[in-house]
Amino acid sequence: MACDEPAALTGIFTRQNSSSTNSLDFEPDADYKFVESLEERYKCAYCHLVLHNPHQTGCGHRFCQQCILTLRELNAVPTCPVDKETIKMHEVFKDNCCKREVLNLYVFCKNFPDCNTKVILGRYQEHLQQCLFESMQCTNDGCRDRILRKDLKEHLSQHCKFREERCQYCNTYVVLINIQNHEKNDCPDYPVPCLQNCSQIILKKEIEKHHAVCPEAEVDCPYKQYGCHVKVKRGKLAEHENSALREHMLQILEKNSRLEERISDLYKSLECKEIKIQQLADAINKCEKEFRQYTQLFGNNSNLVISSQALANHLDKSARLESQVKQLIQMANQQQSKLDLRPLFDTIETVKQKIALMETYDQRLVVLEDQSSKHDLQINIHKAQLNKNEERFKLLEGTCYNGKLIWKITDYKKKKREAVEGRVLSIASQPFYTSRCGYRLCARAYLNGDGSGKGTHISLYFVVMRGEFDSLLLWPFKQKVTLMLLDQSGKKNHIVEVFRADPNSSSFKRPDGEMNIASGCPRFVPHTVLESAKNTYIRDDTLFLKVVVDLTDLEEL
Repeated sequence: MACDEPAALTGIFTRQNSSSTNSLDFEPDADYKFVESLEERYKCAYCHLVLHNPHQTGCGHRFCQQCILTLRELNAVPTCPVDKETIKMHEVFKDNCCKREVLNLYVFCKNFPDCNTKVILGRYQEHLQQCLFESMQCTNDGCRDRILRKDLKEHLSQHCKFREERCQYCNTYVVLINIQNHEKNDCPDYPVPCLQNCSQIILKKEIEKHHAVCPEAEVDCPYKQYGCHVKVKRGKLAEHENSALREHMLQILEKNSRLEERISDLYKSLECKEIKIQQLADAINKCEKEFRQYTQLFGNNSNLVISSQALANHLDKSARLESQVKQLIQMANQQQSKLDLRPLFDTIETVKQKIALMETYDQRLVVLEDQSSKHDLQINIHKAQLNKNEERFKLLEGTCYNGKLIWKITDYKKKKREAVEGRVLSIASQPFYTSRCGYRLCARAYLNGDGSGKGTHISLYFVVMRGEFDSLLLWPFKQKVTLMLLDQSGKKNHIVEVFRADPNSSSFKRPDGEMNIASGCPRFVPHTVLESAKNTYIRDDTLFLKVVVDLTDLEEL
């Protein structure tokens, strides 16, 4: 049976862990300054510090829960360090009376003398979460400064280098330490000087448009195609055109003269080719005439063979001449088409009409794109509203109004891993109510623990939220609350924690914000118990938590 003693001890902790002090706890191994000297009966006989979860042995001495387990791990047969008596684990019991007394001992805040608050040990951690002199990490990403809670608001709004400030030019919120870099590199409304030294200040997003009309930008002379290669500033272009008017006219006349000379040469070449064509045509007519004479002269004479040879020679010559004539006619037609500019003008006019039509289409496309953007915007607004309504309907369908909450937590392994990695430390349940017009409540769970249970337990808290009928309800909230981890085996071996709301705690006053500070059990259930293969608290990676509010003496509106 000795091997079963630690399991039995753990079972005792679980069974007796439902006293009214369960919502109170403190961090062990911390240096607490008690208002009155700590009596020996409140000190652990092993670690000599204030008792944390005190347990009493059969010999009458008190130890911290962890110290009892340490003695058992160090020695197969643990002995009491005070009287050397053997500690029998089945005689060890949780001393709830002593625990209540310890939790109600008054201590000074660790920030004394700045904070002169005296608080009971069980509310010490709760006080630190509100203490104005507690050092806190700045909540802005990238800032590692630690500031007193009372100075945090001023630090966030005035001193933090990582706070977001509105850009004075584009009204975009930018981290202060990056705002100068944003203005110079990213801000589209940042004023910059023109690169052409025109002394004008232009918004960065309009700089290219400005360069197209900047009077200081250098541009080519409009008469560049006629031979003027001068580059001049746009603002002085008219002055250049006036001063160089004579030179421009001479350049135009010179180019026109060259064109006229070229046209004249083409006409001369065409005339020469026409003369040659005429000569060839005369030669062909002459050959045809001679051929007819030969035919008449020789008729059917015996010299037919000689005339046939002569005829063949004349036919070959005629064929060659005819081929040359066709080539010359083709060349003449090509030269004529080069000189005829009417087809070119017709083509240009057709292109102009097509360009005008394309510009009309472009304007219509711009109008259609604008209308499409407006329609898309309206559709997105309707989609967002539909999604919002759908979420609200789902929330209303799952809301309870009888003071009871059954909270189903799926994907336990994934959510616990996110909590261990610090990405999602806690998860909250859907709201539930004590009645249709009653208190609005919810539960919050830290799957990797919180406070004294961090890394070893699941922490479960009860939260009072701001509701629509708070002005009609009695405050502070005073009802008894039961927190449960449900056994899924059907044996109803549930883990249960019960506490009554402390009317003096800020956790149960009427909420000023969206919700009050959570109150509950930082060590609700150990991971070893929850995840043990022997237990059935988790099935299909899902667990169920239940919260029950005692509605006794609660008047319904």
